[in-house]
Amino acid sequence: MRSFLVIGGGIVGYSIALAQQGLGRSVTLVDDAPSTPPASWGNAGHIAVEQVEPLASAATLRAVPKRLLARDDALSLPLRDIRHWLPFGLRLTAAARPDRFRAGKAALSTLVGAAIPAWERLVEGIGQPDLLIRDGHFVIWDTPDSAAHGLRAWQAADTGTTRFRSIDAGERERLTQLLGRAPAGAIRFTGSGHIASHDLLFGALRRHFTERGGVVVRGLATHLPRSDGNVSVALADGRVLDADGVVVAAGVASKPLLEGIGHRVPMIAERGYHLHSDVGSWPADLPPLVFEDRALIVTRFRDYLRASSFVEFSHPDSPPDAAKWERLRGRIRDLGLPFPLPAREWVGCRPTLPDYLPAIGRSDRAYNLFYAFGHQHLGLTLGPVTGERIAALTVDEGPDLSAFDLRRFG
Repeated sequence: MRSFLVIGGGIVGYSIALAQQGLGRSVTLVDDAPSTPPASWGNAGHIAVEQVEPLASAATLRAVPKRLLARDDALSLPLRDIRHWLPFGLRLTAAARPDRFRAGKAALSTLVGAAIPAWERLVEGIGQPDLLIRDGHFVIWDTPDSAAHGLRAWQAADTGTTRFRSIDAGERERLTQLLGRAPAGAIRFTGSGHIASHDLLFGALRRHFTERGGVVVRGLATHLPRSDGNVSVALADGRVLDADGVVVAAGVASKPLLEGIGHRVPMIAERGYHLHSDVGSWPADLPPLVFEDRALIVTRFRDYLRASSFVEFSHPDSPPDAAKWERLRGRIRDLGLPFPLPAREWVGCRPTLPDYLPAIGRSDRAYNLFYAFGHQHLGLTLGPVTGERIAALTVDEGPDLSAFDLRRFG
């Protein structure tokens, strides 16, 4: 395969495109450039290599009733979207069986365990190693009771390649200065990281891609016409693009493309909300802060702050819930954070499959078709390693990806 076409301009799409260029291939990337930046631009910037356990678990299911009854919890199941989240929830319940959870965890752990080295290779390859910051993160609790409960939960969890410890005296003082009071409890993770800036990262990825001969086509891929065992890519404006290989890495937009050629893709738009602001007085060298009782993460990037929260199972085209941004502002005020408000609002879709594993593989519906999407909360974390896995798959090398094959859904 000498030419490749990648559908999707997020971190997964660009990682795949650059890895294909590394194989000496001519690469075209199709990006629909939506008016609202996709999840790759809207995330908290956290390289979450501590999250090796799929969220499709018995623990998640046990927590749902309490979270739905909570006055201000981050989980939302809008009644208007019940036809989307109810079937998804039933499949999630089946995926949470102990045997399937164990198999999913084994597969996800292998992928997540390779994430940081893949990130290091990516940023070194584009000549911007400073765009990856490996300074860990804090987890903070509001009360002694929640701190004791949260600490026990983390001690019982598998955190992959990361480690954590109680905060030291210097860290406690820094958090006290930020919060205006001493935290009731906090731990410091090592081994995780975050990106320095979304805009700087994606600007560097685009420049490196185009400088090496890559072509970016602006347009919306609508379907994948088949001919002689291969697929082409049809765009909304009538253009049809051909290549020796095609990779669908379009997030939630991957579902209609692949279902159009016969795959089963039980994916939902798991929406998240954030507020984006100037840095204000936030310390420049403070790593991401996870306020676990508030389901809130705040990250200081090079020239902006971002506060992210909420899990809303819905449809990509459903209108946003403006009350969630107000609740997010309320959490920031309650914590006394020096986060300038009102801040800019954003909502976006995490492409999530019911077993909380991504879809990475080669289609059995067309010889030249591959796919990589459904990374849920781990899209940024797993983008570079996914690019490397797809590159290996296109030359029939690399580790076993059967756990991520779409055929698991029938």
